Amino acid sequence: MGNIEINHYDKVRAIFDILNGNREADLLIKNLNILDVHGETVYQGSILVYDKRIVALNPDETILKVKEVFDGKGLYAIPGLIDAHLHFESQLANPTALAEAMVPCGTTTIYAECLDLLSAAGNDGEHAARELFKDYDKLPYRLFAFAPGKKTSAAVTKAVLDMEPVIGLGEFEHFTYSAGSDDDFQKAAWVREKKGFMNGHWGVTALSDMILNYLPAIGVSNNHDVWTVDDIEKSIRFGFPTHIKFGVGSSEVIKALLRAIVDRKFPTDNFMLCTDNISVARLQTMGHMDWIISLCAEMGISPIKAIKMATLNTARSYHMDDEIGSLTPGRFADIVLTDSLSKINPLFVFKDGELIAKDRKLLRNADNDYSAMRTEGVPGLDTLVPEQLDIVPLEISADGTQAKVILFDVYGRGHAKFHQEVWVPIRDGRIVPEHDGLKLSRLSVVQRYADGQRHVVNGLFKGVYVERGAVATFWPAPTPYFVAVGQDSAEMCHCLKEVDRYSGACIVTDGKVSQAVMPLEIYGVMADMSVDELTASAAAIDAALEDLGNRNEGEPVVNKLLSLFISLHRFRFME
Repeated sequence: MGNIEINHYDKVRAIFDILNGNREADLLIKNLNILDVHGETVYQGSILVYDKRIVALNPDETILKVKEVFDGKGLYAIPGLIDAHLHFESQLANPTALAEAMVPCGTTTIYAECLDLLSAAGNDGEHAARELFKDYDKLPYRLFAFAPGKKTSAAVTKAVLDMEPVIGLGEFEHFTYSAGSDDDFQKAAWVREKKGFMNGHWGVTALSDMILNYLPAIGVSNNHDVWTVDDIEKSIRFGFPTHIKFGVGSSEVIKALLRAIVDRKFPTDNFMLCTDNISVARLQTMGHMDWIISLCAEMGISPIKAIKMATLNTARSYHMDDEIGSLTPGRFADIVLTDSLSKINPLFVFKDGELIAKDRKLLRNADNDYSAMRTEGVPGLDTLVPEQLDIVPLEISADGTQAKVILFDVYGRGHAKFHQEVWVPIRDGRIVPEHDGLKLSRLSVVQRYADGQRHVVNGLFKGVYVERGAVATFWPAPTPYFVAVGQDSAEMCHCLKEVDRYSGACIVTDGKVSQAVMPLEIYGVMADMSVDELTASAAAIDAALEDLGNRNEGEPVVNKLLSLFISLHRFRFME
């Protein structure tokens, strides 16, 4: 990465002098139990750091000269944790706000997608990328990014491929790579020319073997879309370094995948850990890769192998194990000190040999300014009327008492339960929003900019329940759509039009009066707030909805609703 000139003679001479006691090192961390991820052992020792990198294990302290000594007090030293695949936009935080929530969890490196933000920027995508990556090297975590493999024009992708810190091509579009899109051919060709990486994204058991062969044959580097045991088996059989993702889908799916790895005795060297999509609230309450490793251990994976899945395995997959992923000489001094290996507790976090977090608090952050990425809303719902949000039955029973409608389930993403056709009561020509004895809200999926007839999909919704009022939010990529949840078409229509005033937002209304507003001013997908402001704003949405009857569990409602757009796109509910 980069073209900075390095005087290698001075470097190697300096390291020789340090190890012979003739020059000062920067830092000695002593009294440690060091995890050797290569040999899968733990040994007592110390780590010597110079110029951001580890230069010695257990150096001779009788001759050592060092500027600073840190007492590890018998804690375990493990490599800085790595998220193998994270969408920058999924947690709604800008890169510096993300650092506040993520780095104290022990994460020092992320491999990030930015396709939704750049897609939202449209023709401004190249400028958006430059602003997003501006001063990336000042962030308190190591960032590697991917140019959009989908949702943007080939021209934008080509321009982003030439930027730092981009190392390859992001997710392909399910519906285009299997159809032979020329844009996909171009994008794959460009990244091959640069010898970059290509992120895979597909449910492998849903593909024909010929298409599945095509992807690794053109150089796709990994697969982060496994949902079943069969997916895992096929993914590793085709040679894909396979990501197990924890930020999306139900906990039952995640635990089933971990059980499959244990029960089928799949070699863990095949796997890496990632979040894909995760909220700031989850980061602050449950953790990040630290929590994921602990869950792996709880499900029966050896703690050391689980740590490797979030360190060395990922570094090897991206051909960077000579730089990160282990605590060995020559690697960057990205180090986490924890009092347990089975339940990671990041008491101290070092990046480049600098202490950057302590006791889950960030000590240093960048002061990058992202205000130039804010955009104004361009309203598109002037002609929307409440009647367009009424549920029209797909079918009515012969006796006129039951209606078939679509039921969406926020917890069912990634498998068939996301949407189902179900029978519900109908009285006086109106749908009764309940199924199997459970009261439900209504959901409307609404196209923002209509060219002729506006595309609207209406159904019932399991995941957020309100007795009155409404909540609505917006996602601009790959095409601009809203979702609204409520009980009354007029209230839902009003709430949607309130969101329509912003480039992006989540808004709760009651009696057509706004109760909570969370603006997403950076191209409609990201908040220009500190992490505390972002958390408070999401909590205000949840509190307003609780007053309307919702009892939220897990992710904040704003994140639950925004996650819908991934599945709505995947299952073709958006044009």
